[in-house]
Amino acid sequence: MPGGGRCPDCGSAELVDDSHYSQSQLVCSDCGCVVTEGVLTTTFSDEGNLREVTYSRSTGENEQVSRSQQQGLRRVRDLCRVLQLPSTFEDTAVAYYQQAYRHSGIRAARLQKKEVLVGCCVLITCRQHNWPLTMGTICALLYADLEVFSGTYMQIVKLLGLDVPSLCLADLVKTYCSSFKLFQASPSVPAKYVEDKEKMLSRTLQLVELADETWLVTGRHPLPVITAATFLAWQSLQPSERLTCSLARFCKLANVDLPCPASSRLQELLAVLLRMAEQLAWLQVLRLDKRSVVKHIGDLLQHRHTLVRKAFRDGTAELEAREKEQQGWGESPGQGKEEAATSSLDRPEGKRPASPALLLPPCMLKPPKRICPPPPISTVTGDEDISDSEIEQYLRTPQEVRDFQKAQAARQAAVGVSNPP
Repeated sequence: MPGGGRCPDCGSAELVDDSHYSQSQLVCSDCGCVVTEGVLTTTFSDEGNLREVTYSRSTGENEQVSRSQQQGLRRVRDLCRVLQLPSTFEDTAVAYYQQAYRHSGIRAARLQKKEVLVGCCVLITCRQHNWPLTMGTICALLYADLEVFSGTYMQIVKLLGLDVPSLCLADLVKTYCSSFKLFQASPSVPAKYVEDKEKMLSRTLQLVELADETWLVTGRHPLPVITAATFLAWQSLQPSERLTCSLARFCKLANVDLPCPASSRLQELLAVLLRMAEQLAWLQVLRLDKRSVVKHIGDLLQHRHTLVRKAFRDGTAELEAREKEQQGWGESPGQGKEEAATSSLDRPEGKRPASPALLLPPCMLKPPKRICPPPPISTVTGDEDISDSEIEQYLRTPQEVRDFQKAQAARQAAVGVSNPP
């Protein structure tokens, strides 16, 4: 190319155009060095200075797209590819990001919120396609704060008017439990702690369904419940060697984080299992506790629907009967007390059964204590200053108004005498 630049390697001015896959390249004819490549379109001045014209400059595609939005769109695509989502998911997430970015509140938001917005659009897309992805997974990938993420997520759903279905619990169990490092022996996992994946997933799913039927999942984050159910399923498959393992050590072996409420969810699940065990005749004589009941989880889950109905339905009926018995309903007080004493003696060892548990959400069985603030202490003494406007509000008769005006005039005259000009 006469009159053009020179080759950076040999200094020759013999540069020629060489088309490659419909894109022109400048190549040195002396040494073969490719001076520029991938030039989509050029102008005469750019050719003389060996500069390529970018695609956005040549077509004007990104004239209305800010640099911040372009970076966000790239991050949406990158996150979809990291999660190996289908291409249709990527297009939908990009469209949601563009819609959200049109709102002035999003464009003017802080950088932290814009970074979280990327994950929110991907999560909404996955939820709409019933793809098992948790909010915690995206927060871990983006190093985002969970509270900021959840707040932004709810804002975007409301802002765009989207219908986002809840995540399927069964799919979430399969996805979450598959990440546990307990299905293959390793230096950190002894052979006695290794478990078959399918067996563990099947029993975990049954325990999570039991927790759902007994209100332990309602209104709560599902991961602590799933963690507790996975721990019980893993223990119950080989209880002789795993009962001594704690929940914290189990999470460490599985290489997963221990959610804070998981210990509480574990105790609630064990309480439900003990209640169900009271309905099986061959378990009533064993005097099970929260540790030994783990050995019989397989039997309890096999008959779980019948045992749950019997445990809580019979408990409610028994509670009503005991209330009537205590009140002597329909009988004289003396007769009721006499029959109550007789029925208590007829039972083994003269003991009454434990108070039945009702099938209610935990928030109703153990409601949080509400601390009422103390009433404000009145410090009115009666000696406070009262302005003229406040006095005028209490004047009712014309005579009171005239007396107040005379008092005001006298006070103003007294002030004028004491302060002569």
